[in-house]
Amino acid sequence: MWQGCLADTDYFELRSTGGHDYGVWVTTPPGYDPATTRAPAVYVLDGNWAVGMTAPLIVTQKDPMQQIQPYIQVSVGYAGADAQHWDRLRNRDLVPPGEPIAKELINAVEAGFQAGARTREESDAYLAELRDTRADAFLDFLTAELHPRIERDYGTAASGHGLFGYSYGGLFSLYTWLTGSTLFESVGAGSPGVVSEDSQVFARLEEMGDSLPAAKLHLTVNERELLGDLAVYQNLAKNTATVLHRLTARGGAVTSAILRETHVTGLQASFLSYLRTCRAR
Repeated sequence: MWQGCLADTDYFELRSTGGHDYGVWVTTPPGYDPATTRAPAVYVLDGNWAVGMTAPLIVTQKDPMQQIQPYIQVSVGYAGADAQHWDRLRNRDLVPPGEPIAKELINAVEAGFQAGARTREESDAYLAELRDTRADAFLDFLTAELHPRIERDYGTAASGHGLFGYSYGGLFSLYTWLTGSTLFESVGAGSPGVVSEDSQVFARLEEMGDSLPAAKLHLTVNERELLGDLAVYQNLAKNTATVLHRLTARGGAVTSAILRETHVTGLQASFLSYLRTCRAR
């Protein structure tokens, strides 16, 4: 099935030492042969949603007008019964420990309930996952459990690995960059979910001072987030701009782009922006 829908893609499931089940899609470059040339891995978060929109872009490695450096895409999502609950389970895994729950986010969830997008039970469960967030544990899973398996089974390069996340995935990417993780040499953070002015992101920035990570960081936000009338997205765009200004003022290896998308439609465009900016030949 995967070969028919997503060319050159394998799928497997992996249980973390924390007892959580993850689904992993691995998409290799066209004609990939690790015996001749080993490619680095690019980890893409929210695999249940993102894999169908991002994995096909692996063909950019053969684009004669702007070639992208070879990479193996590793899309990480949820498996089994958890797959249908991916949009709330990601809150647990992608949000930094101690991240405050912004009033604007609570209001947006309530508005979704009033509009019929979620049941009351689903809305409560979504917010409940934000009360004990463990991005630190998920980062350990990616680097210490999943990556060694990818390295072993797919013959990855020793360096040049990347990470891309969008929305709360973008918040996780930003958090990972700020931790100074040495696995990733480039990080893409699309519309990172820095919704609160009291975000742990700002606390970490203060702690780091001028000693910023060497890895490339690419931030994107969407025009409709910035100019639209939804407070949760306005805050996200405003706070991301604040993060960007603080980083560039300190000489960080940071690039950025404003995309002509909404929060929902921006994922693919953000990933492509990351590839073009951080992984071009």
